[in-house]
This record gives sequence, structure tokens and C-alpha cells, in this order.
Amino acid sequence: MSPIDLAAVLVVLTALFGVFNYLWLRLPPTIGLVVVALFASLAVLGLDALLPGWSFSAAVRTAIRGLDFHEALMEGMLSFLLFAGALHVDLEALRRERWPILALATAGVVVSTLVIGLGFHLLVGMPLALALVFGALISPTDPVAVLGILKTVRVPKSLEVRIAGESLFNDGVGVVVFLIASAVAFGGAGHDGGAPGAAAPGFGDVARLFAVEALGGCLLGLVTGWIGYRALRAVDEYTLETLITLAVVMGTYALAPALGTSGPIAVVVAGLIIGNPGVRLGMSAHTRENLLVFWHLLDELLNAVLFLLIGIEVLAIPLDSGALVPALLAIPLALAARFVSVALPLALFARLRPVLMKAVPVMTWGGLRGGISIALALSLPQGPGQPLLLTATYAVVIFSIVVQGLTVGRVIGHYHLPAPGSPGDGR
Repeated sequence: MSPIDLAAVLVVLTALFGVFNYLWLRLPPTIGLVVVALFASLAVLGLDALLPGWSFSAAVRTAIRGLDFHEALMEGMLSFLLFAGALHVDLEALRRERWPILALATAGVVVSTLVIGLGFHLLVGMPLALALVFGALISPTDPVAVLGILKTVRVPKSLEVRIAGESLFNDGVGVVVFLIASAVAFGGAGHDGGAPGAAAPGFGDVARLFAVEALGGCLLGLVTGWIGYRALRAVDEYTLETLITLAVVMGTYALAPALGTSGPIAVVVAGLIIGNPGVRLGMSAHTRENLLVFWHLLDELLNAVLFLLIGIEVLAIPLDSGALVPALLAIPLALAARFVSVALPLALFARLRPVLMKAVPVMTWGGLRGGISIALALSLPQGPGQPLLLTATYAVVIFSIVVQGLTVGRVIGHYHLPAPGSPGDGR
């Protein structure tokens, strides 16, 4: 099946499943697509069990495996989704919440990785180095899933900025931590295709990699975002200005690996610049309206396709029945690690802003995992622990999107957080 044929099938299925959800299930669009696609995948597996001679699931698996999920997300859709998300984040509100967000997106990811890694090692007996790889890939909250859910619930403005900002930045930090953990566990044979048996990195190597990836990504995003902003101010033609934003996204993301920096972080920073001074000062009202509509439509389309892929990817993942119990144990472990990784960083600022601690339960339950975790898990090299890691990752992601995503609004209401626009909202 050619890439065009595969893209056509995905778009057709997304539309059909979306209509089914809209007419009958009435779930939030992203969650509905995951649920419908997951049930369709399970139906395919059921047909294969009832009619083994047809080998229907084998044909479907072959088609799905023809799409490299890791490459499609990490090298294709992610840059556009991150930019679209950052485009709508209020930079001034983000500045007010910068220290909690920075702590959550850095220390929070590291703490969660350690808690999950040690917990998984103790619970299922997996080697600690490999368990830390699982901790690294499942710790970052997925910005696509989080931002998708934030569109469907009423959240206090300050909390919305904190959740959105953390998810946008901890994605890039999480990928860096995953690279480091993979290098330690596989001796360089991680998803980047390093040579097996290479020496594990020392502390100096880890610090240098983190600084180059994270800080270099911020610097690259500042440069490309500023260039894009200046270009937007120089012209007044909305089709050309839309093309400029596409050039910023694609150019930044393509340039980042060549410079050894984090593409996700660079795109987020560039998106914040384009979405704030760029939108406010660099374009006319007509251009602003058309450009935001374009990015909204692109965001919704890619979101829909991505969540469809999450639902049907169960057919491509070699799920291990023996890993079912460890995978179920990974769900409460991931939630416990999320609670610790949110509570500890926010406790640093609790004396100055006691209201921060009131949001810990909501941020714990609202820290959704999604396609990025699956993509990172699928990038792992073949080995004895891979089926268990894939099964556990998929279990945590599906629980996160479906169960947590459907109930996060009730959790917000239960803890009586300030309503959007109220005096306690933090605006």
C-alpha cells in the first residue's frame, strides 16, 4: 500500500468513526475516536479467532505496520501539533506561571522516571536500567492529549496555563531523558540506532546532552520564531503569512536534529513567539483570523488521525498475554509517580502561593499520556523486555485517555477549583 493510499484509508476511517461517535456515542471527539477505533480493532481480533482461516487480522496488521508510528508522529505530525498548541498559549500568563511550569517540566519528569523505574523494577522484576527506560517514555504528559481534553472542560485560567505549558515543554524534556535512559540500558542501541555495546554515558555526557538538547532547542526556537515574526511584520498577505508559519515549523523541526537540539522544544518556543507578538503585532485582523482558522483546522485533523492511530495500533503491537498483570500494575504506578512528580515541585512554591497545592489532584489526574509514549515504546530495539514494555505502555495510555480523560471534569468540580474568570482564577 502506497503512502497516499494509506493516508486515504486513515482519513476515511477517521471521518467514519468520527461520524459514528458524533451520532451515537457522543463522547469528546478525541476520546470517541480512540474508543471506536479500539473496539474496531478488538472486533478484527475477534473475527480472526472465530474464522481463523480468513487471516483477516494478519492482512490488517500488515497494512498498519506499513506505517511507522514513531516516524509518523515524531517526524511528521508532532511539530505541527506542538506549534498549533503553543500558538494559543498566552505568553504573559505563561510568564506568570514560568517557575512552576519549569519545575514540573524538568524535575517532575526526572522524579516520575525514577519512581516508575524503581517501582516497575520491584513489582515485576525487570532490570532496573530497562525499567527506567519505561519510566522515561511514560512520564511525559502528552501535549496532544492534554490540549485536546482542555478544549472540552472548564478549567481555571491559571491551571489551564500550567497544565498546557507543562505538557508542551515536558514532551521535549521527556524525549531527552528517554535518550539518556536508552543509552544506559542498551549501550547506544536505542531508538537512534547507535551501535550495540557502546559505552554508557557518564554524568558529564548526560549533563552536556541535556544542556544541548533542551537549552539549544530554546535558543533555536527563539531565533527561528523571531525571524518568522519579522517576516510576518514585513508582509500583509494572509496566504503568504500562513506559508511563513509553515516554513517556521518545518524549518525549525528539520534544523533541530542537524544542530543536535530538541525539535519539540524549539517548535514550542517558536510557536509562542508567533502566537503572541506575531499574532498581536505582526499581522492584520484579516490575516489573524484566516491564519488561526487554518491552524485550528490542521490541528483538529491531525489530532483526529493521531487518536485513530492510537486506537488501531493495538493490532500492530505484539501484545503479550503474560504481561497483562504487570501492565495493569503499571497504571496505578504511573498515577502514583505522577502525584509525586507534581506534588514535590509545586511544594517548592507553596509558601509563596499556597493555592498551587490545591491543584495537585487535578494535575495528577489530568496528566494524560498519549501517542508520544507509544511512539517511543515502538522505537525500542527488539529484546526480551520489549513485549512487556509495549503492553504496559499501551495499557497506561488507553486508561489515561479514556478513563482519566472522561472524568477529569468531575475531578475539577470535586475539588471546587475557582471557575474561569472568577477572582481566584489567577488571571
